[in-house]
Amino acid sequence: MLRGSEGVARAVELLHQGECVALPTETVYGLAADASDDDAVGRIFTAKGRPTNHPLIVHIPSAEHLDHWATDIPSSARLLAEACWPGPLTLLLRKSASTSYAVTGGLDTIGLRVPAHPLFSAVLVAFGSGLAAPSANRYKALSPTSAEQVVDCLDGRIAAVLDGGPCEYGLESTIVDLTGEVPRIVRAGPVSRQQVQAVLGCPVEMPEEHDVIVPGNVRAHYQPRTPLIMASLEEMTGESLPANAGYMIFSAQARAQLLALGLAPDEILQLPTDPVGYGKRLYASLHALDQLERDVLVVEQPPTDETWTAVNDRLRRAVG
Repeated sequence: MLRGSEGVARAVELLHQGECVALPTETVYGLAADASDDDAVGRIFTAKGRPTNHPLIVHIPSAEHLDHWATDIPSSARLLAEACWPGPLTLLLRKSASTSYAVTGGLDTIGLRVPAHPLFSAVLVAFGSGLAAPSANRYKALSPTSAEQVVDCLDGRIAAVLDGGPCEYGLESTIVDLTGEVPRIVRAGPVSRQQVQAVLGCPVEMPEEHDVIVPGNVRAHYQPRTPLIMASLEEMTGESLPANAGYMIFSAQARAQLLALGLAPDEILQLPTDPVGYGKRLYASLHALDQLERDVLVVEQPPTDETWTAVNDRLRRAVG
């Protein structure tokens, strides 16, 4: 485990050697490697057990690096970069001729972002180039929001973990596809459609399902080891609840119903009632429930309005 300025220096050294290092971002922990080194990129896929045709997001030190990795960059990308970087927004653009297909999964597009976490930023500035960094977990497993969760999942498979504490947002970045005529959000995240529209001054599409190949767009993903099911408040009754289950809820009514059924308080994790607070604790709570070694995890269905889109997307894929 690496920490502080010495940890940053060691992480940069390992990255220059072609190794994989888990780094903290404001979204989730990322598994970083030199995006211009095909062998290093290959080690990411090996460590995660991730198919090599799944593209990786490249993290860059600043917007000035856009032209190295992308081409035919629209003005909308410059506007979003100026307004939202550093931050939890990924721009999907046409890749440059010099960008390797190894990091784009064989596609002609590339996802780019400037992360806001001070430790990742320090690593990028010292490294001086782009770092490919998908979430630091095994393929389709829960994303990590702490260094300890990375160790639990990838210990012995990567060179080091830089400890930056818990992640600020706890959900992966929003991905905006700018390769077509109309901007599209192809992965919901901390930056909302309303925020993107306000910057661009035009409508932005956000389809619930699409066939754009981007990180996270598989039906089963972000999954705990324990099977997970969703249940409405009305379904949380003694007749329908499974035996030997752990529970993740957000409403006071659900907690009262479960306690009345005889459940112990430590079997119930209650998350915030707002989507930002809920999203921040989502993965950490599922990691904690996984440790209970129950037969199944029951999650109370969150609200379905647009502010909860990112949360519901992750839960839908966690259910598979």
